[in-house]
Amino acid sequence: MKFSEVKEVGIPGVVSPQNKCEDINCPFHGTLRVRGMVDEGILVKYRAKNMGVVEREYLFYNSKYKRYEKRRSKIHAHIPPCLDVKEGDKVIIGETRQLAKSVSFVVVGKR
Repeated sequence: MKFSEVKEVGIPGVVSPQNKCEDINCPFHGTLRVRGMVDEGILVKYRAKNMGVVEREYLFYNSKYKRYEKRRSKIHAHIPPCLDVKEGDKVIIGETRQLAKSVSFVVVGKR
């Protein structure tokens, strides 16, 4: 596959970026496949090269008190250089193969 070709990720509501990149771990221009869990959260940290921390909020059912409680978790995600995201943006992440010891997700778009 040539790097100039842009492919669809297969997630509804996600459009391909206009910028080009030469990253092999880009789901749009590289060979990385997105499969499994798709979630959204807020990009909390974007200080490392092509890697950020996404915080997601979810509801957990507490069976003792018979109610739901809010919980948060932080997920490390790869950020392709063709996407224009910054800290504080609401992003969509998709599960992929393991890219590093703690990185198994990739940012596929901005909400």
